[in-house]
Amino acid sequence: MGLRERKKQQTRELLADTAMGLFAERGFDRVTVTEVARAAGVSPNTVFNYFPTKEDLFFDRQEEVVAHLAEVVRHRPVGSSAVDAVRAELLAAFASGEPTVGLHPGMAAFWRIVEDSAALRARLLELGERAEAALAAVLAEESGAAPEDPLPRIVAGAVAGAHRAALGEVRRAVVAGEPAGTVRTRIEAAVDRAFGLLGSGLARYPAAR
Repeated sequence: MGLRERKKQQTRELLADTAMGLFAERGFDRVTVTEVARAAGVSPNTVFNYFPTKEDLFFDRQEEVVAHLAEVVRHRPVGSSAVDAVRAELLAAFASGEPTVGLHPGMAAFWRIVEDSAALRARLLELGERAEAALAAVLAEESGAAPEDPLPRIVAGAVAGAHRAALGEVRRAVVAGEPAGTVRTRIEAAVDRAFGLLGSGLARYPAAR
C-alpha cells in the first residue's frame, strides 16, 4: 500500500472511530455528520467522500459482510455442500471468537445502538438482503441454473436466513445481558442442529465439484 492509500485508510478509520464514539455516547439518531466532521477535524464534505451516508459510517465494514457468505460457498472445500460450508464457517467463528458473530466484548453496546435506531435496523435488513442475493448468484453460477430458475434464490434464502437468524439470536441474548459463554454454548448447539436439518435436504446442492 502506497503513502496515499495509507493516508486514505487512516482517514477512513479516524472518521469511523470518531463517529462510533459519538454514537456510543449519544445514540445514532442524535449525532449529525457535521458533528462527526467537527470532532474528527475535517469538513462534512470529507466525511461524505468516504461515507456517502451516516449509516455507512456505522456499518463501515458492510461490503465485507455482504460478500461473506458468497465467498464462504465459493471457496468451500471440495466435496462440501453450501450448507456444510456455511455451518462449518459459523461454528469456527464462534469457536475462535470472531468479532462479527457478536460475542466479542463491547458488542452489546454496538447492538444496543442498532436496536435504538430504526434507520440502522433498516440498513441491517438491507445488508442481509444483499448478502442473500450475492449467495444466490454464486449458487446459480455453480449449479448452472438458468436465469429464470428460482431455485438458487430460494436455497440462498434458506441458508442465508438460517445464518442471519443465528446471529440475531446472539444479538438478542447479548443485549439482554447473558454471559457470552452461555450464549455461545446454546447457539452453537442450535446452529449445528438447524444446519443439519437443512443439510439433510441440500446435501448435494450445488453438486460437488
